[in-house]
Formats: sequence, C-alpha cells, structure tokens
Amino acid sequence: MTASVGFLSRTVGVPICSKLLDFKGESCSTEIPITMTMTATLSLLETVNAGTPAGTPAIDSLAINTIRTLAMDAVQKAESGHPGAPMGLAPVAYELFQSEIRFDPSTPTWANRDRFVLSNGHASMLLYATLHLCGVPQLDRHGKPTGEEAVSLDQIKQFRQLNSRTPGHPEFGITTGVETTTGPLGQGIATSVGMAIAERWMAARYNKPGFELFSHRVWAICGDGCLMEGVSNEAASMAGHLGLGNLCWIYDSNKITIEGSTDLAFTECMRSRFVGYGWNVLEVADANDLPALRAAFGGAKKVTDTPTLIIVHSHIGWGSPHKQDSHSAHGEALGVDEIKETKRAYGWPEDKSFFVPDGVRERVAERLGARGKAARAEWDAMFAKYRAQFPDLAAQIDCMESRTLPKGWDAALCAFPADAKGMATRASGGKVLNQIAKGVPFLVGGAADLAPSTKTLIDGESGFQSATPAGRNMHFGIREFGMGAACNGMCLSGLRSYGASFFCFTDYARPAIRLSALMEIPVLWIFTHDSINLGEDGPTHQPVEHLASLRAIPNLHTYRPGDANEVVECFRQAMTHTHMPAMMVLSRGNVPTLDRSTVGAASGCARGAYVLKEASAAPKAILIGTGTELPLCVSAAATLEAAGIPTRVVSMPCTTLFSEQDAAYRESVLPRAVTARVAVEAASPLGWDRWIGDRGAFIGMTTFGASAPAGDLYKHFGITPERIVEAAKRLVG
Repeated sequence: MTASVGFLSRTVGVPICSKLLDFKGESCSTEIPITMTMTATLSLLETVNAGTPAGTPAIDSLAINTIRTLAMDAVQKAESGHPGAPMGLAPVAYELFQSEIRFDPSTPTWANRDRFVLSNGHASMLLYATLHLCGVPQLDRHGKPTGEEAVSLDQIKQFRQLNSRTPGHPEFGITTGVETTTGPLGQGIATSVGMAIAERWMAARYNKPGFELFSHRVWAICGDGCLMEGVSNEAASMAGHLGLGNLCWIYDSNKITIEGSTDLAFTECMRSRFVGYGWNVLEVADANDLPALRAAFGGAKKVTDTPTLIIVHSHIGWGSPHKQDSHSAHGEALGVDEIKETKRAYGWPEDKSFFVPDGVRERVAERLGARGKAARAEWDAMFAKYRAQFPDLAAQIDCMESRTLPKGWDAALCAFPADAKGMATRASGGKVLNQIAKGVPFLVGGAADLAPSTKTLIDGESGFQSATPAGRNMHFGIREFGMGAACNGMCLSGLRSYGASFFCFTDYARPAIRLSALMEIPVLWIFTHDSINLGEDGPTHQPVEHLASLRAIPNLHTYRPGDANEVVECFRQAMTHTHMPAMMVLSRGNVPTLDRSTVGAASGCARGAYVLKEASAAPKAILIGTGTELPLCVSAAATLEAAGIPTRVVSMPCTTLFSEQDAAYRESVLPRAVTARVAVEAASPLGWDRWIGDRGAFIGMTTFGASAPAGDLYKHFGITPERIVEAAKRLVG
C-alpha cells in the first residue's frame, strides 16, 4: 500500500491527514499526520512543494504547481469556473504529457500524434495551462499558423470571456490543441472510442511493411460524472468488444460531485464494471505519485488487445476543513484568502497572479517537446518515402488531413430513370451511398444494428472487428448515442464517417449530432423511416416533431429528398461540406421516381428548394412538399390546374439551405405576391410559417401517429391530395 497524500493545503504548520488506500482504493483506518513547514525566503526550486511526494524533481513539482496556480488564478479572475479538478489532476496531466504522450507542440496537427481528450471538460483550465506550457501555436481554419500562441497568458487571463480561446469548456476549432469539444459529461470518452477506431482502421488500410504510418494512442481523462452518464456504458462496451488496445481512459476518482459525496448516488465497483466490459484495469492510489502514474501509463501501453482503464484516486478539496468536500470545487472561485493560503503552502509568491516561473516551459520543451519533435521528424521522412512508393494511398491521406475528397469522387453517381412505382428513398439512398463509397475509400460507417433496414452497408466490404480492422462497415450495436459520438471521433481523425438508425431514434443520438454541428465536422447522418409512412410500428417509432427539432440545430443541414434523383443530389451536396454535418432523412415507403423531362432538374436541391413543376400561367397557388409528401403535391397541382387554378409545385428538401440563399433566388421560387401557399409534410408544422406566411395553410401532423398501414394513416390524418386541393382553393378563393 502507498499513502494517498492529497494536495489539501492548510495554513502553514497545521497537520494534514491523509488516509491509506488499499489496492481497491478503499479507505483504511490508519491516518498519517503530515506537518507542512515553509521557509520564509522564497526559493521556488528549493522549496518542498505540497502535493508531490518526496523524490519528485523540484522542477517537476514547480511545473505541476504552475498548472494548479494558473487554474486558481484564472477561475478567480473570471469569478466562474471549476478550480478543484484541475488542481487535483495537475500531476496526472503533467506526467502523461511529459512521459508518454507522443505530441509535437510545434506541429500540433501531425497525423500520427497521440490524441488527448479531457472528457470532464469543466476542468478546462487543466488543458489550457498544459497547452500554455507546451507552447502550442494557434492555427487558422485551414491549418496555417497565425503567429500567435494558442493559449497565451493573456488568453488564460480571459478565461470564460467573450471571444477568448479559453472558453468554459474546451471547444474544437477554437483552440489549437483541443482535439474535441467536451463539457457534456461522457461525450469526450465516447468520442475517444471513435478516435481509437480511426487509428486502427487507418493502420490496417495504409500501413505497409517498413511504413508504420499510424501507430498513435488515444488518452482520455474522465471523472465520476462521465462514468455516471449512460453513454459511457455504450462507449466502453463497444471499445471492449472491439479490443481497442490503443485506448486508455484515466478515471479521476475523487468521490465528489456537485451535490456532495458520490455515495449519494454512485457506489458501483468500477473495477468489476470495466473487467466485465473486457477492459484491462489498473489502479493508482495517489494522483500525486508520479512514479506510480508512469508505471500505470506504461502498463496500459503493454496491453495491445484490449483498452485500459486507470483508476486514479485524488482529492478535490483544499483550504479550510469546511471547504474540503464543498460543491465549490465544481463551480466557484476559491476566494482571495484561500488562494493566498494555498500558494503559501506551495511556497508560491502570494502576491503574484498568472505566474510561470523560469525553467518550467523549458522543462516541458526538453522532455515532451524534444521527444515529439524527433518522432514527428522521423515520421515526415518516412511519409516522404511512402509518398514516392504509394502515391495513390498518400493522396488519400492528404484528403483526410485536409477534409477534401479525391478527384472524381462522384464519378459513379448516376441518374435514376423515371418510374411510377419508384422506390423508398432509403433504398435509393443505399445505392447512392455505395456509389459514393467507390470514389471515397475512406468513407466508413454503419448503423445501430439496423443496416439491413437503413440500407447502409457498403457492398463487398467486411465489418470492422478486432480481427478485421480494415473493414468499412461498422456494427455499432444498439447504441445510438455511442454510435454518434464514435462517428464524431472518427471524423475528427480524418475519416468521412456516417451513422444510421431510424429517424425517431435521433432522440437517442441528438447530443452527438448537436456536437458535430458545434464542432463543424462533416459527419454524415443517415436516418430512415422518416414519418407515419412507416406504418404499423406505430407512434413509438413514427417521428413527428423530429424534423422541426433538427432543423433548429445551427450549422446542420437536414435533407428530406422527395424521389431517387433528389437523393442523389442531396447526398452530393452533403458530401461537399467541409465544416458542417448533414442529416439525410429517408423513407421506408416507396415514392415515384419523377420524369425529369417534365419537371425541374433535381440539381435544384443544391439550393435547398426549387421549382419542381411550374404553373401553366402566373401562379395563383404554390404547393410546397418534402419527402414522401412531394408526390401528393404533384397530384394536387394537376387537379388544381384542371380546375383553372395555375399552381406551382416547389420541392424543399432542405429548409435551412434554402434560407441561406440570396433574397432574389428565394423570391424567384416563392414570390411574395403569391400568398396562397400550402406546405405538406407528415410532421410538425413548427417552422413552416416562415415559408407559407400568415395566409398559408399547413397539411401535416399536429398529434402523434398511430399503428396502421401507411395508406390508412395518411387518410386518417388528412394528408391527401384532396385535402391539399381543398386548402388551396380556400386560400385562392
């Protein structure tokens, strides 16, 4: 057993008691009194700093306490934030970067770098302070250096302030060195599973004898909150099944949450839980024990056929006894007096804020920096030889790094012939997905156990499993949230990932979908069975409000194509995105493939909406449809024309994309002079008022669906050509 000496700081001369931990991390009855005494003269390199065990080099203690004091000062200045977790985890992050992580701070997007994810994103100052000590440069949207530090001291002083690169939770794309956006607990570690999948896939596809291009590891720090969230179960189960030996989660077990001790709600045995998932489990009794941490990190690397969980025990408290277990550790500044006491305990200048002692940055540079620079230079030389020998494969890697597509990627896309019977858009979507897969070899994805229904298998490709890591078909299992987070991680690593399920189950995947939009990454979401059209499965499976809610997510294009050729064009448009995800919403029921010689070209989908069928004269009515309801509009328009009412039909597969068009184009499709407008969609009317105006009508759903054949449901809910005609006549008349 080793003593778990916390970093609890007290007034100088007051004893600190720390309990012994057995191998399982349970408290024993023995307590060790420790009395801290400080010299009056400040000599930082000679001071025995609190929070690190005897034998730790003074410069490393100094660096660890630099991370802690930067966190304290930043939170205090902002009067907002979480100082406790960064203080407790400072030794863990410092030792991980210094001894294990393969990362060149001067080239922070090097392809074979290790990935680091801070899943408990409220501890963001831990990451910001570390990136500051590393000297990571800021890169622009295209990966070019801006000439600034990613996290300068000035940026740290602007912690949680508008337009800073130090937001309250780490955000990908804002701060170079942040590999993924974290904050919603559990999503970081779930995303790390996708990163580990991507490394395994790229290694299997691109490594050649003598060219081990991809061999990096994925490290993630998480807390009690991450492991309480349900997505952690989905992600850990998936990782264990896939045998992702390149993945390590470091669990900060500090036994405190906002409401108090974890004993209030979280008493499971973490070791047993992860052993059950098939993980390797290691344990460190004291987060301040750098040799023990090094041994655990090394132990994780030795196990190559299963992921590793390292349980690290830490204390989140500090200062006077009444604050030791306070929720203030999770969301409040320490206060001026507490900071002075803590700095005094560290042997720190009490009157200095945001202080980085001489030698600390140099220490990081001589270990992490030198190691990373050498590894990256070796890799660059290897890749130059690889490019000469395997130019086509190197070009694919270039595309992944730049988020571009290979030349001629859409060459296999072809138009569908007119067909009155037609096919479900999920069926045409499956065909189009396979056409794209021929031109984009790094398109990888799958479904949440629904690939036969969503039609999202890539023909002729194996499944991704531990024994077949080059497979392009992911079997995510019945884990929509875990699937979504994994797709995000795969995309962040360069793959063009896609995830599929039934549309109503976007409820389960929504947090990950939202995060893909927030991170501006081009994940392709494919969700089928899009409305009451799915029929007998009933209202539990019939999405009603989902289209409106997804259209409300910023930076997400949601497409609901109305026939096979619109499917082609919507997929084409979605694949061109470089900084935006796309949602394909596809049907179970058949829709006619329209004769494009008599209606507008499906290429109009590229602008979100277009005139599908023009009126015989200046239009008096406009019918707007999406998806399976588009043919109903075409039928209703024919009836209205026969009745002497010139009627235009507009297809609007992507309302968001249409809203982004210039005013002149929008006017050309929906002229303001024509106020008799009817929108038809088997979903909620929310959002349609923008397009139909005050005088328009909406034909769709205002209740949940029911269990019955699709045709009966459309009649029951009044989504019929007859009702469309009636509404249009009323508006015109």
